[in-house]
Amino acid sequence: MTISIRSSFAFTTEAPIDALLQFAVADIPEQKLLSCRTGLTDAARCARIPAQEDIGERVWVRANGRFEVQHEAQVEIQRQVIELSSLKQLEPHQMPAAPVKYLFDSRYCQADQFQSFVGDQFKGTAGGERVQAIRDWVAEKFTYAPGSSDASTTAHDSFIERRGICRDYAHMVVTLARASVIPARFVACYAPDVTPQDFHAVAEVFLHDPESEGGGTWQLVDATDMAKPDEIVKIGVGRDAADVSFLTSFGMVDLCEKDVQVLRD
Repeated sequence: MTISIRSSFAFTTEAPIDALLQFAVADIPEQKLLSCRTGLTDAARCARIPAQEDIGERVWVRANGRFEVQHEAQVEIQRQVIELSSLKQLEPHQMPAAPVKYLFDSRYCQADQFQSFVGDQFKGTAGGERVQAIRDWVAEKFTYAPGSSDASTTAHDSFIERRGICRDYAHMVVTLARASVIPARFVACYAPDVTPQDFHAVAEVFLHDPESEGGGTWQLVDATDMAKPDEIVKIGVGRDAADVSFLTSFGMVDLCEKDVQVLRD
């Protein structure tokens, strides 16, 4: 599957500020980058740094006034997608070091608060079956409602409101998976069927890899039903949305433009 992406955004500042940007398609084995072009407004300072887990990159800029970003890419998806229900859960002592941090609470995902809930709601399930049950529960119980949440909305808030946007759905899946002792992380991405077109967010869970003794595999999960695992183009991963925002500013900014177009070729 080949996917074409065109994204752009612009923001303004009233004084010089530092901003951390993460918008570019990640060049990683599961998605082959066929072409890529990025345009940035000239800035006093611009530095590219590796993103979390070396999946994608971030860009530090010193912005003053209007700052514009344009990004175009063509990607061939080469991801191994495994039926979730066939995957078993790794016991914590069996896990390699890297995914362990995704068992713990984070800013938007307070998993400890949901341990009793997952034990009751998803009783009798484990591993990939538990993740599938979580995905189905969020998809059924939540209403996709743009404008119903904001940058301060946590998974606990979404659980009460039962509505939100893609980041809220992803936070809920991540939280309930962690409460089930399954490592889960937040994925910023692009996907062709997102409506309205925008940056997208999904969850990713770490389960036993049947082809690797003692190893694991990360599998994508989208409770909004707008993105298929074999059509998702990763930008970056993190503990939650705070780690992979397309724009994190250290000072006041006004986001004045944003446009995303994702197409199957």
